Amino acid sequence: MNAPAAAPIKLSEQLATSMNRQGLARRLAAETGGEVLFDAASRGRYATDASIYQVEPVGVFVPRTEADVTAAIAIARDMNVPILSRGAGTSQCGQTVGEALVIDNSKYLNQVTDFDLAAMTVTVQPGIVLDHLNAWLKPHGVWFPVDVSTAAQCTIGGMAGNNSCGSRSIAYGNMVHNVESIDAILADGTEVRFQDEQAMLRDATPAVRALVDGLRAIAAREHDEIARMVPKVMRRVGGYNIDVYHPQSERPYTPDNSVNLAHLLVGSEGTLAVTRRVTLKLMPLPKYKTLGVINFPTFVQAMEMTRHIVTLAPVAVELVDRTMIELARDNPAFRPVIDKALIGAPEAILLVEFAGASLAEQNEGLARLVELMASLGLPGSVVEMTDPNAQKALWEVRKAGLNIMMSMRGDGKPVSFIEDCAVPLEHLAEYTSRLTEVFARHGTRGTWYAHASVGTLHVRPILDMRRGGAAKMRAIAEEAGALVRQYKGAFSGEHGDGLVRSEWVAWQFGTRLIKAFEDIKDLFDPAGLMNPGKIVRATRMDDSSLFRFKPGYDPVALKPALDWSAWNVQTDPVTERESAPGTGGDPAGGFAKAVDMCNNNGHCRKFDAGTMCPSYRVTKDEQHLTRGRANTLRLALSGQLGPDGFTSEVMRETLDLCVGCKGCKRDCPTGVDMARMKTEFLFHWQKKHGLSLKDRLIANLPRWAPWASRLPMLANLRNTLPGAAALTEKLLGLSAKRSLPTWRSDTFMRHVAPRANPLDATVVLFADTFNNYFESENAIAALQVLEAAGYKVHVARPAAGDAEPGRALCCGRTYLASGLVDEAKAEARRVVEAMRPFVARGIPVVGLEPSCLLTLRDEFLVMGLGKDAEALGAHAFLFEEFLAREDTAGRLNLPLKALPVSRALLHGHCHQKAFDAVRPVQAILGLIPGLSVELIESSCCGMAGSFGYEAAHYDVSMKMAELSLLPAVRAAPADTLVVADGTSCRHQIADGTRGDDGRQREAVHVARVLARALA
Repeated sequence: MNAPAAAPIKLSEQLATSMNRQGLARRLAAETGGEVLFDAASRGRYATDASIYQVEPVGVFVPRTEADVTAAIAIARDMNVPILSRGAGTSQCGQTVGEALVIDNSKYLNQVTDFDLAAMTVTVQPGIVLDHLNAWLKPHGVWFPVDVSTAAQCTIGGMAGNNSCGSRSIAYGNMVHNVESIDAILADGTEVRFQDEQAMLRDATPAVRALVDGLRAIAAREHDEIARMVPKVMRRVGGYNIDVYHPQSERPYTPDNSVNLAHLLVGSEGTLAVTRRVTLKLMPLPKYKTLGVINFPTFVQAMEMTRHIVTLAPVAVELVDRTMIELARDNPAFRPVIDKALIGAPEAILLVEFAGASLAEQNEGLARLVELMASLGLPGSVVEMTDPNAQKALWEVRKAGLNIMMSMRGDGKPVSFIEDCAVPLEHLAEYTSRLTEVFARHGTRGTWYAHASVGTLHVRPILDMRRGGAAKMRAIAEEAGALVRQYKGAFSGEHGDGLVRSEWVAWQFGTRLIKAFEDIKDLFDPAGLMNPGKIVRATRMDDSSLFRFKPGYDPVALKPALDWSAWNVQTDPVTERESAPGTGGDPAGGFAKAVDMCNNNGHCRKFDAGTMCPSYRVTKDEQHLTRGRANTLRLALSGQLGPDGFTSEVMRETLDLCVGCKGCKRDCPTGVDMARMKTEFLFHWQKKHGLSLKDRLIANLPRWAPWASRLPMLANLRNTLPGAAALTEKLLGLSAKRSLPTWRSDTFMRHVAPRANPLDATVVLFADTFNNYFESENAIAALQVLEAAGYKVHVARPAAGDAEPGRALCCGRTYLASGLVDEAKAEARRVVEAMRPFVARGIPVVGLEPSCLLTLRDEFLVMGLGKDAEALGAHAFLFEEFLAREDTAGRLNLPLKALPVSRALLHGHCHQKAFDAVRPVQAILGLIPGLSVELIESSCCGMAGSFGYEAAHYDVSMKMAELSLLPAVRAAPADTLVVADGTSCRHQIADGTRGDDGRQREAVHVARVLARALA
């Protein structure tokens, strides 16, 4: 197959002569109420989506109102500037990047504007997220059923522009089948409702009538060519939906085959008009679901048997291959979920879902599936899932498929370019087998998952786009295209055209229809300003000037403070084996490659239960998104923000609201750990710029804490002396609205005497700075509980020969938070040395403060401290983790009695959530007779160490807390026990619930709750 040569449009030449970026920015700022983002970093953050491409936009405009959009289009038209509408920026094909004015609808234009339950329709603005819409609809018993994997972040406008499909399209169809009408703004500023053609013509203006007549004439001219060239498969999203005019179309969009011109806009990728509102068709929520997970010993069997499985009328049949299974098992959040679905070590699994109004019918469907697999020679191959929570958890793993695939370390990544070719089901097994042979010929392999039910499999060959990947990409695309043509399939079955497939539109549809598409484009957009370069008059897919990693891409030389060698590996695309860390030659020791793990899919934009990203949830700014931060780091490390970009003020501002919650470490399927990356940045920042007095005081808290505890009245004057709080805000930047932790003289370490024979201990209690100097009652309670359970407790103290034997051990967290990595390493060495003899005997080390204890399991391992640090990390447990482990093993003998209260409200510390350590708290509290434990579904409390104490961060801190934590605490009855293990979490709850009378809700550590319940 040879695709016709594409004729790229050189927009930069046009813009250089006809557009003044600063002039455009000034006009937008003066004539609209939207946000105008034209700085280099903002443009860089919007230069990418989830594809392999990077194209810097002219600027970014975030409209607050629909009127802002209309005004921006008028200004751009007047200045001859292209326009690109964007939602979540999750496109895998490059639809949402281009040299244009990017209009981001997602921040403000995200409302439901009309709802008609009787008509089963809802009208929304384009920026509303699919999951948000369905959450809004759920109380009414309906939903919008185009259920795509990116439902937690993708917007309805983007779905309409892309003609999205989803896992359940076999039952509900594609986006085009579920759109009633689209209110759009044309390039000339005309506002038109695209709907049934006859309704459009009723009161149409002459311009709209001319548009409709012109479209009808093109369709009549190409009537026979449409029948001949448009693929006869449901999953076809390439080109324009010109077959809406064909009465014999095998893809009818309306029951009577009438022409609805909204369906022509669906899938047009913003090249024809700008969407203002979309009216969607709704479906009743299925009351019952059952899920059968079929385990296959070979991949080919899964493909061969799909055509038999669909005869059972399931609503979904989704594939997960062995590569995705193993990558999911490497993710601590996904491993327990995927393991429940496996029987042995399958090469592939199919998720087969039945859904409807009758539980009996769904159970019957599941039973028939089991019978079918037995008759096909695979008895005992089905894991039956009837529990809704188990089903939901497994579907979340499937939905994270792309990001899971992208978690491969090294420069070779699964690349999207032939990932959604669709073929008829009877050819699926042969197609996949032959395509696997194609990959092998080119020295790679593919990763497979997705929609087996409709013959669309997301296959991504593993290519290194920095080194020779482009040539392999084109060669593989040509061979794959030949197979698709042989099997009479569609080259684009779900993800659209964009930059990666638009040049193949002409190959798929032929010269006559590509000319028809160009004529349609010219009718709508004669000046060619609407997202140019997509679908028609496209660039080549392998134009390296458009790649994110362009030829010669090379990160700046950087000597990292932390060990990033785990990312400095290469994965062999055939054997799947990683090379040894440190062999990749990366001058940043793997740091840049860790940053590159972000594939821009936008999973961090989700707002449902989970931990990331708390600052984005408040600001909704791309800059404060994990993806936005990673993009800015990548731009800085590659020199695209100037020679000093990495230590620039722009970089500092980008990372300023990162609270180090570790939410991304857990929730991001590719494992982006922005908290650790911020520590690396801060190390280099303070080396160049130094530290403020406030930062020095906070960082060195462990050093001056012993002195403050000896003079607590003096140390606490800031809280007690009138005017002192305002003075410290002025001098240090600590908010006067905050009370600071109270110093005390009765520290924990003064409360306990050293153990006569420490090595006879059965557990070591690590008392951190906070629970030693501020809240010693927590450590005392923990000691009481451990001893009541029969453990011999040694309270951790400095080792013999320690340079500061009189100072308590410290994890170094305060130093890390300021970028003082060398000082943090010194503290870590003290801890490692003190714990060595206990760890050598297998004695567990137990801590109370999540951020401190978990530093032993996390940052200690990347400080170059050797095997001793690894051994300590393996023996370090939070107090509740240790007790839960002992209880599970049948070793816990803890006599507990009922408390005066019967209900506990639990808030998990961010690091507890990141390390899956919230469930142990629930389990241990559940041992108290008669106590009901309810978990608050919250993100970060907003305090985050010193973050919330700072005046500059106070408002953001409180907004984080008000998202869910504080409302839940306030709503709880007065006799409800509030439990929070984090020091800063407890302080935030106290500050945030303080009333005019000075009274506040107290949150307590789980150790104190257990101590109260000791029998």
